[in-house]
Formats: sequence, C-alpha cells, structure tokens
Amino acid sequence: MKLDKKLILAFLLAFTVSKSLFAQRADNIISNNNNSLGLWLLLIIIVVPAVVFIGVLYLKFKDQVTENEEWKKLNNETHFSDYLKNLSKNQIHKFINLKNSKKLKDNNSKIIKTIAFLFFSANLFAQNPSNPKDNFFSQPGIIITVIIVLIPILLAVIFAMVKANNAVKTYINKGKIAEAQEFAAHIEALDNQEIEENLVKRENALDFNLSNNELSGTEKAEDKIGILNNIREKHETHFTSLKKKAVRKPSLEPNIAKLIIWYFGCATFWLVVGTGIGEYLGIKFVAPDIDHTSWLSFGRLRPVHTNIVFWGWASIGMIGLGYYVVPIVSNAKIYSIKWGWIALVLTNLMVILGTICLMSGINNGGGEFREYIWPVMAFFAVALILTLANFIMTVANRTTKEIYISNWYIVSAIIFTIIVALTAYLPFWQDGVSETIVQGYFMHSGVGMWFTLYTLGLLYYFIPQQINKPIYAYSLGILAFWTQIIFYTIIGTHHFVFAPIAWWLQTVAIVGSAGMIIPVVAGTINFSMTFKGNWHKVTTSYTLPFFLLAVIYYFLVSMQGTAEAFKFTNLLWHFTDFTVAHAHLGFYGIITFTLWGGIYVVVPRLTGKEPPQHLVGVHFWLAFIGLLFYSVPLSIGATLRGLMWMEGKPFIDSVVLMFDFWVWRAIGGSLMFISHLIFAYNFYRMTTKELEEVDVKEEAFKILEQQTT
Repeated sequence: MKLDKKLILAFLLAFTVSKSLFAQRADNIISNNNNSLGLWLLLIIIVVPAVVFIGVLYLKFKDQVTENEEWKKLNNETHFSDYLKNLSKNQIHKFINLKNSKKLKDNNSKIIKTIAFLFFSANLFAQNPSNPKDNFFSQPGIIITVIIVLIPILLAVIFAMVKANNAVKTYINKGKIAEAQEFAAHIEALDNQEIEENLVKRENALDFNLSNNELSGTEKAEDKIGILNNIREKHETHFTSLKKKAVRKPSLEPNIAKLIIWYFGCATFWLVVGTGIGEYLGIKFVAPDIDHTSWLSFGRLRPVHTNIVFWGWASIGMIGLGYYVVPIVSNAKIYSIKWGWIALVLTNLMVILGTICLMSGINNGGGEFREYIWPVMAFFAVALILTLANFIMTVANRTTKEIYISNWYIVSAIIFTIIVALTAYLPFWQDGVSETIVQGYFMHSGVGMWFTLYTLGLLYYFIPQQINKPIYAYSLGILAFWTQIIFYTIIGTHHFVFAPIAWWLQTVAIVGSAGMIIPVVAGTINFSMTFKGNWHKVTTSYTLPFFLLAVIYYFLVSMQGTAEAFKFTNLLWHFTDFTVAHAHLGFYGIITFTLWGGIYVVVPRLTGKEPPQHLVGVHFWLAFIGLLFYSVPLSIGATLRGLMWMEGKPFIDSVVLMFDFWVWRAIGGSLMFISHLIFAYNFYRMTTKELEEVDVKEEAFKILEQQTT
C-alpha cells in the first residue's frame, strides 16, 4: 500500500508536538549539561533575516549609485533621443497637441494631467547555576543579552540604509528634474515633421491589442478521443488569494483623519513595547537566570507588560477607532478635535509615568490591573471624561433619527469605566476583605465593561460594513446589551470563590456568570447570522478573518469563563496557568484581533494606501498559531497541575511538570511578538509615502503644461 507523503509528514509533526506537550521527568530538565543550542538557533533566526534584508538594501543602494553614474556619462542628446523613442501613448498625445498648439498659436489649450503617484509608505531551556568552567558564550543569559543588544543595532542599521536609499533617490531626482527642464525646452524647440509622423505610428502600435485567439482560434475545444479531462476555461491559480481592496472615504476631514492616525500610531508603538516586555517575561520562565536587576525582575515587569497592553495598546486603539465609528454612524462631525488630542496626550502620559513608577517599585499595593497609583490613573480619568463628552456631543448632534447600536456600546463602555475606576480607587474600602471584593469588581468589570463592551460596539459597525449587509437583528443586539450590563457587573467575586467573603456574594457571582450565557449567545447568533450567505467574502477580504476570529473567540472564551466560575473548576484551575491562558485567549483573541481588523479597514480609507496583503496574511496566521501554541499547552499543563494540588502532591513537583508547557508558552509568545512587528511594518506602509523616482518625461510635460496655461 502506497502511503501519502503529506500523511506521513503530518503524523511526524503531530508526534513531535504531542510528545513535548507531556510533562517529562525532572532529571531530563534539570541537568548538568548546559545546552545552549536552542538559544543559538533563536539568535540565528533573528540575525540571518535581518542581515539578508540589510544586504538587499545595500545592493539596491549600490545599484542606484552605479546606474546614476553610468547615466551621467551619456550626453543629453542621447538621453533625449531615448526619451522620445519611449514616450507612452499619453505622452505622444501631449507632444502632438503641444506642436499643434504651437502651430496655431493657441496658448489657451491645456494639457491633461495624468500623473498618479503611487503612495508607498513608504528555548530556551532552564539551566542550573552557571559553571565557571563552561564556555562563556554558552550561558543562556549571555546569549539572550546578545540577542537583546543585537535587535536595536540591526533595526538602526536597517533604518540607516533606508534613509541612505532615500537620500540617494533625492539626489538623483534633483538631477532628473533639471534634466526634465532641458528636455522640455528640447521638445518645445523641435520642429520636425518626420518625428511627429514616427510618433503617430508608435501611438498606433501602442493601440494595437491581440485578440488572444491567434493560436487557439474561436471554436470551442472538443476532445473526441478522450485524451483531456478536468478542463478549466479560466486560470485563477495564485500563490496567495487576491483580496478586495479598501475604498477611499473622502467624507472625513484631514484634521480628524490625522487624529485617528496618531491614535493608531501610539497604540502600535505601545503594542510592540508592551508585548516585547511580555516576550522577555516568557523567556524568564525557562531561563530564570537571564538577569539579576531589580527593575527587570518578574514582579515589576509583569504589571508593566499588562498595563501597557491594557491602557497603551488596547485603550488608545479602541478610542482611535471610536473617533472613526461614532461620527460615521451619527452622520455628524466629531464635536471637538482639540479634546481628542488632549485625551491622547494624557493617556500616553499616564502609560509613561505608570511604567516608570512600576519599574521603580512604586505601585498601588498589588491590585491586579490597577497597579498604577491614583495620581497616575487620574490622567486617564480626565482623558476618559473628555472622550465621553466628545462622543456624547457628537451623538447629540447626529443627523440620523436613531442612535445606532455601536454608539450604545461605545458610550456605555466609557461611562462604566469611569464608574469602575472611581470605585476601585476611592479610599473607603482599600483594606482587608472589602479590598478583595472591590479588586474582583474592578478586574472583571474592567475587562467586561470596558474592553469587551467597547469592542462589541466596534464589531456591530465593522462586520455589517465589511459584508455590506445590515446587522441580522437589532433586537438581539439590544438584548445582549442590557443582559451584559445586568450580569457582568455582579460576577467579579467569582475570582475569589472559597475566599473569606460572604457565601451569598460568591453564589451571586456564580449565578451571574451562568447568566452571561444570554448576552454571549445572543451576540454570537447576531454576528453569525450576519455572516450567513456571505461566508465567501471572508476569502476575498483581508479584514473579515480578523473579525470572524474575534466572534469565535468571543463565544468560546466567554463560555470558558462561565465554566471556570463553578466551584469544582474554580478549585481545579484557580491560581494555575489556566487563568493566564484564559486571559490571553480573551484579550488577544477578542480585543486585539478586532483592533487589528478595524485598523486595517480604517487606515487605507484615510490614507489611500493598502498594506502588503501577503504580509497581512502572515501577520494573521502568526498571531493565530502563536496564540494556540501559547494557550493550549498552558491549559493542559494547568489542569494537570491543579489535579496534583488537589491530590496533595509537593508544590515543586508541579513546577517541574510545567517546564515543557512554559517552553511552548515562550514559543507561542515569540510567534505572537513577531506578528506584532509585522503589523507595525504594515502600519508604516499604510501611513508613509515612499520617495518616488522622478520620471523625466512626465516632469518635462508638466513643465510644458505650466508654461502653456
């Protein structure tokens, strides 16, 4: 029997992956051999692509210089002769019109502009204490330090090469502009009938098109003897599938477009910084001796990571999308651009000051996600109040009859966040059990009533807009809205089941968690039925996959959260890495994928520049696969760990058990971080104009056009 090669490869891959998902014996992990192969492979993976990219930039730089020098050796007459022989059809029209206008002395004729500039935006293995006899460069701490040092150096070299290329282009363009002026004068001075006749012949030649039937004929192919089969009349094979391009949205004024782009730019910056710190923390799980500096300790960096991605990435990105969605669905201008800029500055200031405080050991005393001290959070409070006032006034000035459901979710999310933040930071209940209850309320309401509620509002706009179909049922959206407000605000204490707080309060949280099934199912049905009949559009769009995945994760992660709230599962999974996996599935799978999809929708509409579609695909799949590599092994390991605790096994045994799962955590986190770098590059391409090389022929006709008008 002949085996399929793909089947064999799939079996080997599954065997390799599944083998490492199971915990190994401790003596396989804690070994005297200092194996640094994985770290050196990571170094090679990072350095080699960067070096290749630098080499490509250098060769491009060298070719530009060489080509310019060779071009300079030729005289202008040779240049002009080449230009005349290679005029396009449009340029020939301009040339003939120019000559005709010169003969008729009609200075009022205008040459049509045809110039369209393309905007081109521009592993880790845990080691025993170092042995002095070991090779210095085989120590994991040294290797990772080398990697960390090399990354900014390589980025700086790449940036310098890009700038050098642009400088050479600028220099070459200056020379070509001067040459274009001379060529324009040369064209104007030409008075040769033979040249004009040759150009007319060339224009006719350019107009000639093949019928594409020269070889095949016009008769339909018929196979009378059965040689051919599986005949396709259309050939549509592509390495990557073609995606639908964005439509420019001219109705937004430049000042609001600039504000939105700045929100996205700041959010992208904080995404890279915050998840870069998260990548470093993931490495610490399998290489704990990487550093011995207090401000780089896990206890300080972990809240830095979470707060940067919470407030710097997600919050700024969400508000930026709100400045696009709220005016659009209200059919009104944003009330105050100035308030938007002030809110952006204040939010960035909060993240910067909060990060400095946390790394210096100044925090709010251990409250998760509220580690920033109140003077720092006050900046965000003012920013939220300004944003709320801005959005409410915009909705009040709407020219539509009803308030679209997106605005219900977005405005309500800001209102609840202000209430939740005030409740969490007021000093009346910051001691003892009361602080625990308030912490549960803040932590869960911050996620559900700020991030989730706001994100659902964005989905209610972007999914119908991208599919070009109204939302399935407005009533389902309202049902989901009110039931989420009722149930989500009372479930915070399910994080503290079996804690010394009133049983009735714990029971209310569990019941509320079960009640969350209503808004989750209602919302999922609404989004899924909107997709119904339009699933084919997912394959032709580079934004819809992000929104579809967010909807899927919204259902799965929310149901998982309900399951975690019950007493047995809480006993099994609480204080394990299952909570970490669940948090990343929710925040990353729902919030972050929605933000990415929204940014990929909005930015091309504002700038007219598409991201590289194949890189959008790479970004999507790296993030998706990385999230699975991160969360699935952690969930499996955490379940095994919880069972060990319930059986009374020694704590250190559960630490040893988790090692392989932490390795997968680091691998998944690395893939996710790489996807963030690709997203940042895509954002750069969508917002930056590349310096284009001057076309001497087009520039010459522009000069002549200006002279004749």
